[in-house]
Amino acid sequence: MCSLDDVRSSGLLSLRFRPSIGLRCARFTVGGSLIRFDPRQAIAADLSAVDACIRTSLASDVALIDQVAHYIIGSGGKRLRPVLLLLVAAALGRVKPQAHTLAAVVELIHTATLLHDDVVDESGLRRGRKTANAVFGNAASVLVGDFLYSRAFQMMVSVGDMEIMRVLADATNTIAEGEVLQLMNIGDDRVTEESYLRVIRYKTAKLFEAAGRIGAMVAGADTQTGDAMAEYGMRLGTAFQLVDDVLDYSGDVALTGKNLGDDLAEGKPTLPLLRVLATGSPAQQAVVRAALTDPGNADFKAVIAALRNTDALDYTARAARAEAERAASLLSVLPAGQATQTLLELSSFAVERSS
Repeated sequence: MCSLDDVRSSGLLSLRFRPSIGLRCARFTVGGSLIRFDPRQAIAADLSAVDACIRTSLASDVALIDQVAHYIIGSGGKRLRPVLLLLVAAALGRVKPQAHTLAAVVELIHTATLLHDDVVDESGLRRGRKTANAVFGNAASVLVGDFLYSRAFQMMVSVGDMEIMRVLADATNTIAEGEVLQLMNIGDDRVTEESYLRVIRYKTAKLFEAAGRIGAMVAGADTQTGDAMAEYGMRLGTAFQLVDDVLDYSGDVALTGKNLGDDLAEGKPTLPLLRVLATGSPAQQAVVRAALTDPGNADFKAVIAALRNTDALDYTARAARAEAERAASLLSVLPAGQATQTLLELSSFAVERSS
């Protein structure tokens, strides 16, 4: 497997990645050698404990809650946030039972945001299947999302650590702010790259950041290590979202599980579009501007042409790689071991994936 020395000597961009569907089986080629990558391998037993915790937490006497919650939890997903928390804890020592509970909390918070997101975005497809709101309706999705949030907070209280509760409460509040910021940006062709990155940091990267920090906290790490793992999570989450922005215009729906052009249909000014507005020809800028301000009548083919005839997609991919490289560099604070190596590979996977 690749090590931290591989990155220091040759750079993250020398890692060539051939992804398969999802996070379950990935392969890296380093120096001509094929390396199989499964981020769960280093923490398989711990992930099983987390899954059991999640199943237990979903129990409710209200049938609709049970039905909707199991539908969204059972729809798959990469489980990146709990994986991150557990890998950091494992890299720093033994994973304690409270880490299982907190990893489940992080996944429940994330799942609640998905339920609410899909209602706000009027999405009909996620992870290759109908969204919960498409199956059960908007009201049920919103209310079950509220249930998952409240259950997550019940569980974090049971851990009995005020500092961890503060991290998770702050993260949840920041995510909500990010959702509102994104809503304010819809249809706005004047959004700057800086303001868009702020949305990513708030809406997506913040929970990754919290997972990284909590993984260090439950392992008893010092403040410096905790800060480094929080930044690792933030950089990883940012890279992940930027790649999602690229895949929204260039991915395979069979792999991504989402309809191509969903962001454009919702009038979201993501980084590829902002790049065209900043550097494209007047005609290319006009196409993108019209699509953002009137997404219902967007000329998707013309927008794709503008993206491909500029460096918009490459620019966004380079920005993602820069975040991933910074994330990888932060792992130097961790002791060598399988979990640390997996975190290194995870930073590369985030930008080289196809789903």
